[in-house]
Amino acid sequence: MRVLVTGGGGFLGRAIVQQLLARGDDVRIVARGDYPDVRAMGARTHRGDLADAAVARAATEGCEAVVHTAAKAGAWGDYEAFRQSNVVATQNVVDACRETGVGRLVFTGSPSVTFDGSDHENAGPDTPYPDRFLSHYARTKAEAEQIALAADGDGLRVTSIRPHLIYGPGDPHLLPAVIARHIERPLRVVGDGHAIVDITYVDNAAAAHLDALDALTDDPDTPGGRAYFISDDDPVRLWDFLDELFAALDLPPAGSPVPAGLARVAASLAEGVHRALKRDGEPRFNRFLVQAVTTSHYYDMSPAREDLGYAPIVGREVALRKTIEDLRSRFA
Repeated sequence: MRVLVTGGGGFLGRAIVQQLLARGDDVRIVARGDYPDVRAMGARTHRGDLADAAVARAATEGCEAVVHTAAKAGAWGDYEAFRQSNVVATQNVVDACRETGVGRLVFTGSPSVTFDGSDHENAGPDTPYPDRFLSHYARTKAEAEQIALAADGDGLRVTSIRPHLIYGPGDPHLLPAVIARHIERPLRVVGDGHAIVDITYVDNAAAAHLDALDALTDDPDTPGGRAYFISDDDPVRLWDFLDELFAALDLPPAGSPVPAGLARVAASLAEGVHRALKRDGEPRFNRFLVQAVTTSHYYDMSPAREDLGYAPIVGREVALRKTIEDLRSRFA
């Protein structure tokens, strides 16, 4: 298949490119940056911003399928920047798929589009979007996902894959950011420490996208127009998992608990100071983060197993070993 991977130079996008190439697909990426190492793997590269409709159309021309991973992530920032990268870019990709005759589109979603600040335990794909979103990222990803899924039909089959907390070697954000903050100023457990969460090794997240791509056909009974939660299908107690990583890096465990209510007040104050001083980047502490680490969020994998044939290709033991080796090389 001739496949375009948007954001193919990123953490997840690169893993998807590698798996597509390994099975013999003809792969192209589009990204704002230049990735000569991706070209060296055998993928063709197209440079540009998908918020420009002309870039989206040029990138999709001649492709049979698109995996749309490109997005702006984060719990903080300017709304318009999120809207352009997530909503406008997705609309442009959908329009370009229709204009150029692309038959399959896999959208990279996020469980955050259903997160309302409460516990989600074994939640299924029927979990609704909340009335109020806790971040610009979640709001714009939800809008983008709805645009993508609404396009399913009439020659274009679409599905959404929602991997939760992607980790692994090469991770530029999640675990390295947590480790760096713990080294700078030791973290304390927030809440009662009992939150259970799903995590997703990067190769498993990538494999789910290929499963979704292969499941989309012209047959109306195939799983188009639907969203699927994806994980390692092996939830962890969040603070125990972090302490395991800290110990592997010879770092102290997280400190004594901070009550969730007090943490929310502190986060609100931290956000106010951050805005007042017009500081760059994200505040060290924010309300979205507090909600995320004090609630359980793990998901029902049976729909993905049954409809897509998804199963993790890398087990937890190997995933952790490779992740810890990578973190040690960074924080030695």
